[in-house]
Amino acid sequence: MKEKNTLRYSPNKLPKDSQTDWERVKNMTEAEIEAAAASDGDAQPTDEAFWANAEVVMPQPKRAISLRVDSDVLEWFKSHGSGYQTRMNAVLRAYMEAQQR
Repeated sequence: MKEKNTLRYSPNKLPKDSQTDWERVKNMTEAEIEAAAASDGDAQPTDEAFWANAEVVMPQPKRAISLRVDSDVLEWFKSHGSGYQTRMNAVLRAYMEAQQR
């Protein structure tokens, strides 16, 4: 499955074909915004208990290496768009974790 790229727009340069009614969003009250968020199962508010054991975890930096791979393997990963190195790393990580079990 090919991933869609994430597009970013500044507020004053939104695409004309947007399905969002931005005028309605701009005119929403704070109460309406909170009600909309509360009705979204994926955007539930958190309380202090949720954060009680939270800790900041910084990702480990990646290391640049030189790696020889078959041309067809590299082209296959590249054919799925940008982020191919990240996907290759994910495949290697999955293999490593499977071997550690």
